[in-house]
Amino acid sequence: MTDDHRVGPPSFGSERETLRAFLDYHRATLAMKCEGLTDEQLREKSMEPSALSLLGLVRHMAEVERAWFRRTFEDRDAPMVWSEKIDFQAAYDASASTRAEAFAAWEAEVEISRRIEREAGTLDLAGYQPRWGEEVSLRMVMVHVLLEYGRHNGHADLLREGVDGTVGA
Repeated sequence: MTDDHRVGPPSFGSERETLRAFLDYHRATLAMKCEGLTDEQLREKSMEPSALSLLGLVRHMAEVERAWFRRTFEDRDAPMVWSEKIDFQAAYDASASTRAEAFAAWEAEVEISRRIEREAGTLDLAGYQPRWGEEVSLRMVMVHVLLEYGRHNGHADLLREGVDGTVGA
């Protein structure tokens, strides 16, 4: 990994500023965990029989961003990125993927998520989560996605250490 260029969340701020900053911090953490690695290294699996890899995590988080922001607040019928049906596990198979492909999809979804959040007048904005079949607030979605990043960044820590021994933030 290169130098840590992440911007930490504020010690004080509104609820929205804090949620936004923590999400961006965790997004930057996932990207940082992948820095300096080849496509082959990014595809290295954790262990058999798991398909989990750093590139698979990036692909999965593209699906998470799409499912929880775009599909909930803008386009309920937007297709998943790497599966014809709603199958979050399909994204983990990065065996034929590249950094360019995975990061382009993930970064595009992150930008759409940021735009949706910025344009929302309130964290109480209601959207329909088709997977759950119910309405959810933007606040709930931001917290849910933040928890997804926290969980998967823990996986990224272990995966990166397994690839080249790099530990730390």
